[in-house]
This record gives sequence, C-alpha cells and structure tokens, in this order.
Amino acid sequence: MTEPAWSPEEFEARLRGLGSLYHIHHPYHVRMHEGTLSREQIQGWVANRYYYQISIPRKDAALLANCPDRDTRRRWLQRIVDHDGNADQEGGIEAWTRLGIACGLDRSTLESQRMVLPGVRFAVDAYVNFVRTAPWQDAVCSSLTELFAPTIHRQRLAGWPDRYPWIEADGLQYFRNRLTEAHRDVQHGLAVTLAHFRSRAEQQRALAIVRFKLEVLWCMCDAMWTAYIDGCPPFHGCTEPAP
Repeated sequence: MTEPAWSPEEFEARLRGLGSLYHIHHPYHVRMHEGTLSREQIQGWVANRYYYQISIPRKDAALLANCPDRDTRRRWLQRIVDHDGNADQEGGIEAWTRLGIACGLDRSTLESQRMVLPGVRFAVDAYVNFVRTAPWQDAVCSSLTELFAPTIHRQRLAGWPDRYPWIEADGLQYFRNRLTEAHRDVQHGLAVTLAHFRSRAEQQRALAIVRFKLEVLWCMCDAMWTAYIDGCPPFHGCTEPAP
C-alpha cells in the first residue's frame, strides 16, 4: 500500500529536521566555535572552503543549463552574481578571499588551490557533478542545506572577534552578507521543493538528496580533521617522487 504524502508542513519539518546532521556539529566546527583551533587549522579551513566557494557558481550555472523554467532561471541567476560579483558588487568569492587574507593567507596561495585537500576536492566535485547530471528540481533541493547556514554565520560573527582576535575584523564581511542572501535563497529553494516533491516517495527522495549534500559538507570536514587535527595529511609518510 502506498503511503500518503506528508502535508507541506510535515514535509518542511522533516527537511528542517536534517539540521541535526549539518556540519556545524562536526568536531572541527565544534572546536572552531569553542575557539580552540590554531591559526594553521583556521587557515586550512579557509583555504579548503575557498574551493567550495569558487565551485558554487559553476554548480549554479549547471543548474541553469538544465532548467527550462524562465522564472526559476531569472531568480537563480542572482546566486551566481552573489558569488562571482559584477560591476556593482564584489561577490562572495572576493569576500572569502579577503577572509583568507584577514587570516594571514595571501591571495596567490588561495587562488593556486595548492592547499586544497584531495578529500575536499573530491567531495565538492561530486556535488557539482550531481547538480550537472540531476533533474533541475533535484539540484534545487540539494541547496537546502542553506536552511541551517544562518546559525553558523551568526556564531562566527558573534564569537570570532573574541576567540580569534588575530583575524582582521573586516574579513568577516562574507558571513554578514550571507545572513541576508541565504535567507532569500532558501525561501525560493524551499518553495520549489515543496511544490515539486509531492508524493511520499518523492518527498523521501528529497530528504535523501539533502542528506547527500550534508554528507558532502561532512566529508569536507573529515578531510580537514585528518590533515590538520590528526596531523595526517595526504600521502603522509610517503616519499615524494623525483621530478
């Protein structure tokens, strides 16, 4: 017997309930919030998240390429502008770069991606590939980890000035920007998801999609924990081959 669909309210509640798996609860982020990460561990996180930031516009462009709905394309296009910027605004990638500089990294180090861990690159590329190959509504659904993002941004804005005073204050502008951008974006993504995933089977698939994105974010943190907390970076103990 086919189970009845959840009401929109119940479906939304179940989507929001996945927040218990958000990477804010990963031990790396717990330590970050407690103020116990070293300068190198913060820098490692910023440098690796840079790869995620520069991949977001590519992900969104792939979604647009698959989306036949003009209204959705018009609204989703703003996400690319938010990250890439234009003549009127610097964009999230530049704001994240300034965060890296405020943490003591230089622009060339970030842009070279030489600090990006293989596990982080693999997880982010898996997400971009999912969006590139999935139906556009599934891709929209995968963005709903933004439901949980404002909390983590508020934590950083409230706690970092005291816990990491060596980070220049103007480098935190990215988090301020995302408080309003993420709220706007999630309202649209949630509306599309609630309207499209109507049967119980479809709703359960939507939950699986959001969980997949949560796994991507968690795997990124796992890679950073192994490299920067456990002190076991990629190829640890291996002999570098001669050039």
